[in-house]
Amino acid sequence: MSEPLISVVIPAYNCAGVIGRAIDSALAQKVALEILVLDDGSSDGLEAVMAGYEGNEAVRFAKNEKNLGAAATRNRGVTLARGKYVAFLDADDYWTEDKLVRQLALIEQTGCVLCCTARELMTPEGELTGKVIPVKEKISYRELLKHNSINCSSVLILTDVAREFPMHHDDSHEDYIMWLEVLRKYETACGINEPMLKYRLSNSGKSGNKLHSAKMTFMVYRYMGFGVVKSMVCFCSYAFHGVKKYFFH
Repeated sequence: MSEPLISVVIPAYNCAGVIGRAIDSALAQKVALEILVLDDGSSDGLEAVMAGYEGNEAVRFAKNEKNLGAAATRNRGVTLARGKYVAFLDADDYWTEDKLVRQLALIEQTGCVLCCTARELMTPEGELTGKVIPVKEKISYRELLKHNSINCSSVLILTDVAREFPMHHDDSHEDYIMWLEVLRKYETACGINEPMLKYRLSNSGKSGNKLHSAKMTFMVYRYMGFGVVKSMVCFCSYAFHGVKKYFFH
């Protein structure tokens, strides 16, 4: 297999029923890539699903020795990545086939280190809703402080930058912290305002319980080193944009 340009990192935990669509959507991309599926202690027959990809050199399957959680599992994927870029993809989401080609072109055009896309929401059962959450073509650090407009499964990022800012604080929104740290140094991310990500809503994930998610968002600002007052100002903006995002688009 030739050297991949992009390493797709898929953390996997009890997702045997849905991960096939995620992997197939990555394999459909028109770019040299490898797909790193990292089993974080699944007990639902994931290995049997992955056996169906054994003959595909682009798919690499690894098992964590113990359950690490999403943040540490993604970090392990970044460590194992051989590509110049890393693309994150959750096991229950999937992409349109032109996503990575379009993102590569935009990163090279703009010089940004991170690119994201808009997303179309799916029900927990995997049915598309037609509801699209947009992104801006340019996202600044100051803009990102107001609300997290960058969805993890939509991100393409330079591998060196992903290694520079690994995810941490799994008790919070670890991906939001990462994007803030990246943009605090590199200033701007680019976005494609087209729903190239199909994003599954979950009733059991971190964002499923809105009150719990709100508490974790406040913790994000505290972990970023902000005082209570600045954290409250950022949180109020987050709350406003959260309502606007899900009810007025």
